[in-house]
Amino acid sequence: MKQKMREKIKKIDYWLVAILILAAFLYGWNIWKAGYANQFYTAAIVSMSKSWKAFWYGSFDPASFITVDKPPVALWFMVICVKIFGFHSWSIVLSSVLFGIGSVFLMYKLIKPYFGRLAANLGALFMTLTPIVVANSRTNNMDATLVFFLLLAGYVLHKSIQKHKPLLVLVSFALIGIAFNIKMLQAFMVLPTMYFFYFIASKQNWKKKSLWTIAATASLAVFTLAWPLAVDSTSKSSRPYIGSSTNNSVLNLAFGYNGTERLLGQSTGTGGAFPGMNSKNKGKAGNMPGGNKPSQSKNGNMKKPSGTKPSGSMKKPSGQIGQGGPGGNNQAPGKNQKIANSTKTKQPSNSMKKPSGKMGGQKPGKMGKGGPGGKGGGQGAGGGIFNVGKAGPFRIFQTALGQQVSWLLPLSLIGFVIAYFNEWRKKRKWFKFNKRQTHLLYWFGWLVPVYGFFSMAQFFHPYYMIMIAPPIAALAAIGIASFVENKTKKKKVEELAEHDSKEENLANDDVVEVEKEAKFASKVNTYLMAVAVLATAGLQAWYVYEYYSWATYLLIIAGLAVAAYIVLSANKKFNKKASLSAILVTLLLAPGFWSLTPTLSGESAAIPTSGPSLLSSNNVNGSFGSGSANTKMISYLEKHNGNATYLFATMDSNTAAPYIIKTGKAVMTIGGYNGTDNAISLKKFKQLVKAGKVKYFYLTNDNGNNNAIVKWVKKYGTKVSLSKYGGNSTSSHAMSGGPGNSNGTLYKLSVK
Repeated sequence: MKQKMREKIKKIDYWLVAILILAAFLYGWNIWKAGYANQFYTAAIVSMSKSWKAFWYGSFDPASFITVDKPPVALWFMVICVKIFGFHSWSIVLSSVLFGIGSVFLMYKLIKPYFGRLAANLGALFMTLTPIVVANSRTNNMDATLVFFLLLAGYVLHKSIQKHKPLLVLVSFALIGIAFNIKMLQAFMVLPTMYFFYFIASKQNWKKKSLWTIAATASLAVFTLAWPLAVDSTSKSSRPYIGSSTNNSVLNLAFGYNGTERLLGQSTGTGGAFPGMNSKNKGKAGNMPGGNKPSQSKNGNMKKPSGTKPSGSMKKPSGQIGQGGPGGNNQAPGKNQKIANSTKTKQPSNSMKKPSGKMGGQKPGKMGKGGPGGKGGGQGAGGGIFNVGKAGPFRIFQTALGQQVSWLLPLSLIGFVIAYFNEWRKKRKWFKFNKRQTHLLYWFGWLVPVYGFFSMAQFFHPYYMIMIAPPIAALAAIGIASFVENKTKKKKVEELAEHDSKEENLANDDVVEVEKEAKFASKVNTYLMAVAVLATAGLQAWYVYEYYSWATYLLIIAGLAVAAYIVLSANKKFNKKASLSAILVTLLLAPGFWSLTPTLSGESAAIPTSGPSLLSSNNVNGSFGSGSANTKMISYLEKHNGNATYLFATMDSNTAAPYIIKTGKAVMTIGGYNGTDNAISLKKFKQLVKAGKVKYFYLTNDNGNNNAIVKWVKKYGTKVSLSKYGGNSTSSHAMSGGPGNSNGTLYKLSVK
């Protein structure tokens, strides 16, 4: 018994344990300061926790008037956490933290069987220290959940081939179908590499491969379409409106707003309270949170909003925010308990001052023009919510996106060449791949379509770059491990064939030829690794320059020194620990610091980001998607609303979200997330008013709104005196007219 226990202990990879602990710290520390994170999804979590109908449909409000703009699977996990632990600032993001840690573990499990512990540990470490992975794993957005399921699908597919269990192929593709119901077509980006990998890696004959591929596709279709078809086939009068769709259909949402519009630019739902980015933006910030909407010029570019504008940052409030403010003493909906007093999320106050540190992409101490990457401003430490750089083949390298994910991208590209070249044999046919090569092609096949899509796409947020983090981490890790292995292993024929499972039976006459190839590969890989270190250090030097110019010079000097050491020590006895340590220290310090910034700042925002600006910004969570509730207005409405179904009606979800979170009651958002959905007709709305289900309408962002319901409300509704419901909101939004701001107008409704 003791002997077995000792053997198990010996098998524990303590480096992996340390990496997982690091991941848990980076993703989980300070999440009790998350406030309400992305309030749009937090409101849905509250609503879904109160009703099975809302839970099934992913409803934004407890009355299931309208859904959020994504399928509900990721939200289901968040609701489960809230049901188990209660409604807290940390429980709404807990599932993302766990899925983030799980993704790190899956990276290890995917790499180790092919390239050993060193590569697996490096892959897990690189994934852990990718800044946008840290930022996403700390929010209640869906991206950390999505990446976990994509990695899990890949792991099951690899297992099916390793264990010769074709039924697992069906499970693997079913997981992609589940991932579709997390974030729709974004999940399908990995499908090409999964099909390709199965065909080149499986040892079945082509007939069996074809049959199992058809079966896997059927499994994919079933799990992809089960929920959308179930919802679309339900009578529209018996279910909520599908938010952000044009015709109240899940499939329309998938292939429209969450499909072609992501590539070609947003063509629906623009011009509302939160206009999106269209194909003409070219990476300019499109949204300003809250307040007056940016108007659009004829060519589609956003103009400066009229009215009050922020001076750059918000003053830090003294003490703890009062009831109703995100992160303050917020009561969980429907409960008489409060979020722990230790939750002290920073919120914007009505007055704004310039920060003493850095905001948006300039050197510390200066006011920025946007976010990382220079131009293209917008609120928030990371720059505009649509600050994605200029479309083109090198967009992912640009600072707007690169500072979030691309720190090791040159190393990963060159690392792929190093690792693949290590496995190349002159006498092997070009279409014959050993196990390592198939694994390399899997990661490269993930990288290429994702890189290509986001190089051209017109409508997405910078935090979507988490999709490209796994292949970058894997290829960079495998490249370094292959370089070290090539230097430290004596290339005997038996060793060369070992990882191929003795697929190649080399004749004695081939031994000399193989040894020559190994020596040549070693020489070439030495120079490739030197170039990889130089290129990666150079890119990182560019990224850090706009924040810390002194770090730029250190990175360049360190890169040159390590590259020189690699080349000069080529013909000497290779020191594995020294070389590996020099490479890792040089190339991980900068991204490691970037990854630490969301943790230290307690950032958990609607638009996750990372960077030194988080440390100098006085407002981390009080930017886009984090309005607040006017407690005096809530008291007035609860007193006068009677048995009305809805606390009030309003145009957009960002105005409604704080009130749903605070009260747990339904708020009707007639325009959905963006304020532009046609979720209800004027005739139907008047019927609800006449029936007493809607008695009040709260109008914000009223800049010539042409909505028929808004026109009717303004014409026939009775304005409620500001003194009755106004006063000071709990924590008013920074821009006038924004969600929760006393500048909004409350109307009492009636139909004679």
